[in-house]
Amino acid sequence: MTRLKYILLMSALVASMTTTAQISFTGNDREIMEIIPEANTGLSKIYVLNGADGVGMSYTATTMNPVTWFTYGEQGGAVMQEIYDVIDDRDNPYLSSIAQVKTDCGYIIEEGTTRTYVWVTDYSKYPLYLSTIAADNDGDCGTATIHVEGSGSDIPFYTITGVRRTLSRDLQLKYYNLVWNDTAHYQQELVTNLQAGYKPVIVIPAPFCNTTFTLTGDRFMDFWGMTQTIESDTYTTQAVEVHTTAVQEMRDNKNEKKSGDQGLGGSAPCHILFTAYSTDAVVHKEWQMATDQDFNNILLRINADEVEETFTEAGTSYWRFIGSNADGTCESYSETYTVNIGESELVCPNVFTPGSSEGVNDVWKVSYRSITEFHCVIFNRWGNKIIELNDPGQGWDGTYGGKLVPAGVYYYVINARGSDGKQYKMDGDINIIRYRRMSHGTDDSGSTVVEPEG
Repeated sequence: MTRLKYILLMSALVASMTTTAQISFTGNDREIMEIIPEANTGLSKIYVLNGADGVGMSYTATTMNPVTWFTYGEQGGAVMQEIYDVIDDRDNPYLSSIAQVKTDCGYIIEEGTTRTYVWVTDYSKYPLYLSTIAADNDGDCGTATIHVEGSGSDIPFYTITGVRRTLSRDLQLKYYNLVWNDTAHYQQELVTNLQAGYKPVIVIPAPFCNTTFTLTGDRFMDFWGMTQTIESDTYTTQAVEVHTTAVQEMRDNKNEKKSGDQGLGGSAPCHILFTAYSTDAVVHKEWQMATDQDFNNILLRINADEVEETFTEAGTSYWRFIGSNADGTCESYSETYTVNIGESELVCPNVFTPGSSEGVNDVWKVSYRSITEFHCVIFNRWGNKIIELNDPGQGWDGTYGGKLVPAGVYYYVINARGSDGKQYKMDGDINIIRYRRMSHGTDDSGSTVVEPEG
């Protein structure tokens, strides 16, 4: 290898080792925690020490440009002071250091025209101490108040523009709560509530189940393997919550007139299952039905989780569920369900074509809405009963004894009652038309020609 190649190779190796400026520490008993703060602080890193006595700080440059060290405090980088006792390493021209780091201050390290901004703090000046934790059992419906005995002051730092910020301790308050799930309903889940700093009083939404509260941390103690944990006695909840569902039994009668997309109800009879799900503290349960949305006129009260109701009368009713705790001081209301039952309607066709084209007008059925009672008898021309129907969703396929009846006129007699109390007494003709294919082929358009029988 020539001398020139050797120099070029060594220069490339040195350059690769010094492309990124680095800050390091010496003399520390415990690992130093590095935090990358928000970009708007102007800081590249925050270093958290646990004790600073005898700890030095070094900077490894990326170029051979001069390196100058500064510190700044509450006023930000605009008011910085140069550090004059910086030590340059004789064996490594890229390395400079200070023998004793100062904490609770910012450092600006200037390398040529490039500056690195960092903050250094000493956690041992802001220790966390957790003694006891207890929750009030005062029957509050909405919040739980937790009292913590201990100490832990804010850990401040300043941005390069002199804005005071604090490091989050990320204390973890853990407890169980009931959480609603549309599939599994109420399930008990562990909740972790992060606390940015130590607080002697913590207020949270009241859990819906009895639980204990555990406070652990902080994140700095976790980092050094010195986590503290305190746990409360059992908290007895008074908070209540309810969730409800209303499921309507659907009918697939194509001859039944629907009332459009109007929610619950429609054509009577209408069967709805109301179901309520409650949290642990709910003792008193009640479904209510009223004629007004404000429930000033309550007509029905049912003490149950489930209510099955068949609606047979036209009109609008309102339903809701109320759950309350043992002494009635905490209540939870469900959403209000509006059930709309439409007025009745009954129309009878007088022509159908059984046996001619399958699936097309081959069953005689009434067209109806909200018919709650129905009786229909169909006769032939000699007064013989062909079929009897007891549901408006039923129909006649034009057969008797398993065989198609002859084409011609038949008669129906209907007695029915609607959801609005309307009585239907109806009779009339049913004309059966049966088509046959003509033997002489197609018409001018190429379609098969058919003609009625008889």
